[in-house]
Amino acid sequence: MRLRRLAVALALVPILTVSACGDGTVRAPFADSRTPPSLGSRFYPPQGWAWGFVHSGEGPVQRYGVSSPPVAPRATILILTGYGESAETWFETASDLNRQGFTVWILERQGQGGSERETPWRDVGHADSFDPDVAAVRAMIKGVIRPGGDAPLVVIGHSEGGLVALLAAQRGAPMDGLVLSSPAFELTALPRSHADFARFTPAMRALRLGWIRTPDQHGWRRDGPDGVQAGPTHDAMRGKVQAAWMLANPDLRMGGRSLGWYAAFLDASGAAVRDIRKVAAPTLMLDAGEDRVVAAAPQGRLCAAMIDCEETRYAGAGHDLHMESDAVRRPWLAAIVDFTRARIDAKARAERAGPHGL
Repeated sequence: MRLRRLAVALALVPILTVSACGDGTVRAPFADSRTPPSLGSRFYPPQGWAWGFVHSGEGPVQRYGVSSPPVAPRATILILTGYGESAETWFETASDLNRQGFTVWILERQGQGGSERETPWRDVGHADSFDPDVAAVRAMIKGVIRPGGDAPLVVIGHSEGGLVALLAAQRGAPMDGLVLSSPAFELTALPRSHADFARFTPAMRALRLGWIRTPDQHGWRRDGPDGVQAGPTHDAMRGKVQAAWMLANPDLRMGGRSLGWYAAFLDASGAAVRDIRKVAAPTLMLDAGEDRVVAAAPQGRLCAAMIDCEETRYAGAGHDLHMESDAVRRPWLAAIVDFTRARIDAKARAERAGPHGL
């Protein structure tokens, strides 16, 4: 049966290659989006929001956005989105952080949101490796954000964005603090076993068949479940935000993951575990008590293994803490603000002490 499926896939490759000719528009990055009329004003773009693109090496073009507070910024926040999310999903949180006096940047992952796609099927969540994501983080910090002065940089990574943020910290991306929100180190469900991926991933990559979805991974659907129905949140209004942006903006639509994506995730999570002691930045890990997406045990294990990590788990919370009901989201946001203020104070003390700690 497996050989038959592989044979069918190979037979389709020439057809798919021909149909993909002239697909540049489909793959191209996408900037401005249309605000869904169904959303309340708190989900609108923050005041002065602006879009941009970052491109690192041979990786795909990735979209980012930025907004600043009305006063001189006290800190800089870089948010890395989770699977399938566009920056628009984080607008409410960005506005909240702007009101705290922080400049907020949001970098979308490769192949999702307004970023360039790797396949002609725009809603396929595909990546051959997480390394381009990590390279884009480094390029954002060093070439676009360029942190300096007395405003510290705090990186917030949600879900798989948390994995990318951790890898970036391990590989020397400069940051004053790291927040991991429901970080994805192990998924609760894989389409195949780890052993299966280890066996067929090399051939799959050599044949460039990583874009294939497994039968349990579907394309974007207009009638798909919202955030409450799927389980990441218990908030009825916030649970409809991501679907509303995708309905109003076809270029933002995302469906299920490809086989290549899963293989890349397993590679990245394995690398994160091996190099966990390389994270020097103070880290705050915020976990969901009722997470159906990622496993809880690796979160606690990795936080305990880090040099400086504090973990908080919110009982009754779904995976998307930034989209949860106020009873969860308010303390989650307050924890991020307090952590950032602590980084502001620490940087001020270090500057007063001078280069020799005097």
